[in-house]
Amino acid sequence: MLCCAPPGKVKRMINTNVYDYVNVLGKTADASWQRNNVLANNMANVNTPGYKRQDINFEQQLRRALGNSRYESVDSKVAHLNHAELVPRVFVDAANFSYRLDGNNVDIDTEGVELASNQIKYNGLITSIQQEFANLKMVMSK
Repeated sequence: MLCCAPPGKVKRMINTNVYDYVNVLGKTADASWQRNNVLANNMANVNTPGYKRQDINFEQQLRRALGNSRYESVDSKVAHLNHAELVPRVFVDAANFSYRLDGNNVDIDTEGVELASNQIKYNGLITSIQQEFANLKMVMSK
């Protein structure tokens, strides 16, 4: 006969952190995707008078969250990371700076380089996520 634990007393049968890296990589990939959209929006507004470029700096949030951890190993830091802190936030870059007479501060060349760099980063993150799942699949098949 099977017995069930009373409500509120159910515990996880298997305590695992196997998806910790996947979760962090996923959040980082989502932020990178959002940054692609922000950079594309900047490029679309290159000729909009008064437009100020926007950006996302998710890496700084991730670095701060990992750096403020009391744990020493990277595995422990990732396992105990507060995912609620990892929210990409859009900010206005150099809001008071503009080298153009119309007040717009978007440089199309800089945005193109940032977009290409971010795309490479995004592709690397997706490859890393795929590799994590390949490792899990390999371990489970043995």
